[in-house]
Amino acid sequence: MSKDVLIKAEHICKYFRVSGGRSLHAVEDVNLEIYRGETLGLVGESGCGKSTLGRTVMGIYKPTKGKLYYDGKELDLHSTKARFDFTKKAQIIFQDPYASLDSRMTVGSIIEEGMEIHNMYDARRRKERVGELLKTVGLNSEHASRFPHEFSGGQRQRIGIARALAIEPEFIVCDEPISALDVSIQAQVINLLRDLQKEMNLTYLFIAHDLNIVKYISDRIAVMYLGSIMELASSDELYRETLHPYSQGLLAAVPIPDPKKENDKTHEIISGDIPSPINKPKGCPFNTRCPKACDICRQEVPALREVRPEHYVACHLVK
Repeated sequence: MSKDVLIKAEHICKYFRVSGGRSLHAVEDVNLEIYRGETLGLVGESGCGKSTLGRTVMGIYKPTKGKLYYDGKELDLHSTKARFDFTKKAQIIFQDPYASLDSRMTVGSIIEEGMEIHNMYDARRRKERVGELLKTVGLNSEHASRFPHEFSGGQRQRIGIARALAIEPEFIVCDEPISALDVSIQAQVINLLRDLQKEMNLTYLFIAHDLNIVKYISDRIAVMYLGSIMELASSDELYRETLHPYSQGLLAAVPIPDPKKENDKTHEIISGDIPSPINKPKGCPFNTRCPKACDICRQEVPALREVRPEHYVACHLVK
């Protein structure tokens, strides 16, 4: 039985103009499908293009090249009306709970704003919904009259989640939603997102750099490097049989609290710095840091291909 594809990205590129007439290639020829009701984790080092891809999929950025499909229909992100209609179906939870909430607005106004823009309910019902949403995310309806500065980081992120849920979307981009939070609060927010997904049949693109968190919440994981997808597989499969040298290096960098297991790691931690997306290396994007790189890696860009059932890798050396 074929899976129900909710979001499809087809050859998506996103470039930004920089000084000297050059282009920063933030996202390079990405093909991706996100199934209805799943969580697709997107991981990689800082600056690899994860957030740019998430914002492009959301329609915040217009793709330089490529096409986006929602529920089988192509999205015209150059049309203001089409983008507006899409925001009713797709929302985003931002990384920084301090910068993403307007300090001049009350919490109730922040959550209600989307409902008002989309002409949802009358004024009385919107107020009721604000109270319901605050309770849903673990806060109190009385919090609606307060301002963001009166809340902790974890509480602010809950407010951001309530805002995203207010217009009843099907798809939510979670753009590193816990990276700015204390470790003790991170698990609470992750569990809240999981519970909400089950209750509301939500679909997530979950962006993060912490592989342990991504494994916990994701059904499938895509590994990104320098704007390209290097590996894509189910969460269990990716951790059981990591095939791409970059994915192997990311996993090697994850600390294990058991000293014996830490010493038994078989993969090397990645050395060197990520190249500039303004001046990318020829061939495989990872070849300048890959311990296994050979001539073909320095000449040809590898295609993302299925090497195991539902396990995709962009590497010339993986058979």
